[in-house]
This record gives sequence, structure tokens and C-alpha cells, in this order.
Amino acid sequence: MFLAFPQVCLLDLTGPWEVFLQANELSGGATAPYRLEMVSGDGSAMVQSRGGVSIASPRSAASYRGPIDTLIVPAADPRLATDPSAYPARLIRRLSARSRRTVSICGGAFFLASAGLLDDKNATTHWRATSELSARFPKVNVQADSIFVKDSNVYTSAGVTAGIDLALALVEEDLGRDMAFNCSRQLVVFMRRPGGQSQFSATLESQHVEEDAISELVSWASDNLGADLSVDSMARHARMSSRNFSRVFRKAVGQTPAAFVEKLRVDAARRHLEDTELTVDVIAATCGFGGADSMRRSFNRIVKVAPSDYRRRFYRH
Repeated sequence: MFLAFPQVCLLDLTGPWEVFLQANELSGGATAPYRLEMVSGDGSAMVQSRGGVSIASPRSAASYRGPIDTLIVPAADPRLATDPSAYPARLIRRLSARSRRTVSICGGAFFLASAGLLDDKNATTHWRATSELSARFPKVNVQADSIFVKDSNVYTSAGVTAGIDLALALVEEDLGRDMAFNCSRQLVVFMRRPGGQSQFSATLESQHVEEDAISELVSWASDNLGADLSVDSMARHARMSSRNFSRVFRKAVGQTPAAFVEKLRVDAARRHLEDTELTVDVIAATCGFGGADSMRRSFNRIVKVAPSDYRRRFYRH
């Protein structure tokens, strides 16, 4: 059962829904393994999504009776997930108590947390909101880099399309690996996505930087990955002392210069692995790593997979 509140994130709802629908269609039996239903969290007959698309809701959650196999809460209007005594939290607690398992997609974790369902549990949400989830709900053990997390009978997923990953894991749990694999093939997605949320681009992360000297340095470093990109070298390029440079850089970018340079080099290496047939040794040298072993360590630390595994999954030719 999908519990949709106003301003629901459409893909948070339809992505997992499509996974379960595929499992029904591929099962071939007289009885489908899943009965899919969306209920309205606020009792309205139409639930409006963030993008303005309205979805008909034939039943309200408040009128729902009987046991629930899987309760799924997609992201919705975040203002509804602030008060543990408000109707969304009370409703989720009541429905979850009757569910075999409770699931959140992306920002839906805030709804589960406001209902107290994530207290003393491991959980995740969209990478942009993991710090906020930790700050607002200190009893939650936030796993910032996980695509999805299972803790007892409570499941949480990272941002948006990660709901598809979690839904495939639920299908595998219910119907076996072959069914989950066939669903992923039908949807043209990975059954298990390599790596974690930290795969987002360092260059994209830095585009909000407003400090001119740091913004210029980021552009220069991106074009000179084989150069000396130590703190002292970059500080000289930015015409700052090393100590002041480290402080200004961290404030502007949100991470240390060394961590940022490592991500820049990993991003560049990923593009070479996706688009070229260059060996790992050549890519490591081109991208400024000390050698292939150093590149492998960085990949395992940031992307959570080895370069060779990454190429097998993402090589474009």
C-alpha cells in the first residue's frame, strides 16, 4: 500500500509501483503476487504531486481496515513531517503497526522519523537531506552513503530513483533472485546498482561556489589533474597562505581540498572507463593518481567498486 500525502514526489511513487507491477506481469500465475493500492494521506479524492499532476485516490488511509503487507511512504510536502503529534505521524504509526514491513522512499524517511519509527535504527534518505535528518532526529543512525537500508522490518531508500533499487530488493526478498533480475531487465535498470550515493560529481557539487578565487581554482584543477594539486600548490595558485586557503576552501566547497581533488580525479577516471579502452595504469597516470593501486583505493573509497567492475557495468561501446 502506497501512502500518498499532498505534494507527493511522483517518481518516488511510480518507480517502485512499476517494479511491483512488472513482478505481477512476469509471474504468469492466476493470482498476482502483489495487490497495488494507493491511499490518500489527507482523505482527499485527488492527490496532487509536486509537479502538478493529480492522481485519483479511491480510498483514504483513515478508512483503511485490516492487515497491510507493505506500507510505502514516498516523499511529499516536507512541512507535514515536522510534528510527531500531527496527523501524518499518528496515521503512519497506526498503519505501520498493522504492516509486515514499512518502507520510505527518499524524503519519506522524514515521515517515518517523525512517527518515531526510525528511533535507534539505521536509515537513509536523499544525500542532500542526510545532515538535516540527523540534526532533526538525533535518535536515527543515518547511513549517508547507502542506496537503501533495512533495519528489522523498516526499510528506507536514498533519493528518487533509489526507490526502484529498494523495490527490486523487496521483490527479491519475496519472490527470489530470478524474478527480481527479470524485473530489472524489463525496466532496463541494474538489479543492484554499483556504489553508493557518493557517486555524484565533484564538479557539479562545486558549481554553487561563490568565492571567486576558489571557483577559478576549481576550474583550473579540473583541467590540470596531472599537476601538483597539493594544498600548498593550490594555495599558491589562489594566492593565499596554506592555512587560510584550507579554511576558505572548506567553507566554500564543504570539504577539504584533498577530498575534493580525489573526487575530481575519480570523476575523470570514471569518464575514461566509460568512454575509452585505456588501461587502468594509463588512466591512473592521466588523472593524476600516483599509480593504479592508488586509483583502486580511491575508487573503493568513493564509488564503492573497483575500477574494473565499474568498467564492466558502464563501458559505453
